[in-house]
Amino acid sequence: MPGELAGKTAVVTGASSGIGRAIALELAEGGADVLIHTRARREAAEQVAAAIRRRGRQSTVVVADLGHVAALDPLIHSAWDWQDKVEIWVNNAGGDVLTGEAAGWSFQEKLDYLWRVEVRATTWLSRGIGQQMRSAYQGGDPAVILNMGWDQAEQGMGGDSGELFATIKGAVMAFSRSLAQSLSPSVRVNCLAPGWIQTAWGQQASEGWQQRASRESLLERWGQPADVARVARFLVSPAAGFVNGHTMPVNGGFRYGPSN
Repeated sequence: MPGELAGKTAVVTGASSGIGRAIALELAEGGADVLIHTRARREAAEQVAAAIRRRGRQSTVVVADLGHVAALDPLIHSAWDWQDKVEIWVNNAGGDVLTGEAAGWSFQEKLDYLWRVEVRATTWLSRGIGQQMRSAYQGGDPAVILNMGWDQAEQGMGGDSGELFATIKGAVMAFSRSLAQSLSPSVRVNCLAPGWIQTAWGQQASEGWQQRASRESLLERWGQPADVARVARFLVSPAAGFVNGHTMPVNGGFRYGPSN
């Protein structure tokens, strides 16, 4: 059965695993053809693309390191050329500085890396694809850009990780609000702000973090990538056609006060 996104072409960056993978599969369930971007995990990305094809949709994979400026415009061109259009662009790709080798980097090294991969790339890609979307617009449903923020960016969270991600995601959220004004009415721009979502880091986090994640959600549990993906599907769909320039928290309701 055709879904609400039937006939649309979507791009999801950082879609080989985690939240990006869940969003890509959810958009395919809605009827979209989906381009899968990955920095280096081609095999995992191809598996996502294969899962999309099994759903009766088209999919392809593009490998690009968003930390390098030279990779950004070619990604835009490759994405547009795939089906001569892009109606949905999800900037999900992020830098993992909490696990692996990067966990041992200095604060300054982490900040520089996150700035390049998340702020500079999101800004560059959004502006580039946004201009093409606006030029191609001929009325009807606007195209959609969806960026990725953080639910605690505006209120803040103490510690190195809080300072890093509040800086980076706060910039993305502020940029998204401004871009929505620049590209309207032909392109809608919104931002997701996930809370405690159980991706790779959450699965191996200490018991203290496990308890904190559950305690700070009114629903008293970790969020799952699928929770974010379902909201993403709504925001890029015609059902959200009058939602523009907003940041949508996906955190089960943040618990404020002494219980934190």
